[in-house]
Amino acid sequence: MKKSLLLIPLIIISCKKDPSVLETQNKDSMAVSEQPASTEKPDSAALRMKDSIINNAPKTKEVLKKGVMRSVKDGQIIRTVDAEQFPLTLGEEFTKDEQEFILKITDFDKPTLKAKISTKEKDFNIRFNQIKLPNGDYDGPFGREITYDVKGKGEVWLMIGKSNMASGNTKGSFTVSVE
Repeated sequence: MKKSLLLIPLIIISCKKDPSVLETQNKDSMAVSEQPASTEKPDSAALRMKDSIINNAPKTKEVLKKGVMRSVKDGQIIRTVDAEQFPLTLGEEFTKDEQEFILKITDFDKPTLKAKISTKEKDFNIRFNQIKLPNGDYDGPFGREITYDVKGKGEVWLMIGKSNMASGNTKGSFTVSVE
């Protein structure tokens, strides 16, 4: 987990633009002059959008500093957190239909798990679809709030997505609070 935090600055540095190179060709020789990189400031709206997709919950920046892993693949958003970080609130956003959010909680050793989905979106069709327990069993579906007695210690998954038994919008921002 600590190794991945070290990779973030390397990725940011590698994504910076190299200075532009301007070539001019004379009859007998070629001169290459280096132009300074653009000093344009990034678009604040683009930064806000990036921030809102990944960090739209008030405590998320604090949690990200502690090492929340996030990956997106084939419509599935997966975040991994350590149970030591509880209570916490994570912000997410579904931008496509049929997306699913999986919160993987490592080292869970408490008797009860409480979680709640909150959203400001009107008519947002979202719920806890399933919970995967440390012993590999699944249970669900649930609503937007869950209080579950967890037997055993280990990794617990909370799977969030649309309810096939309800209608409504499946795109929008939401937060998941866990304790």
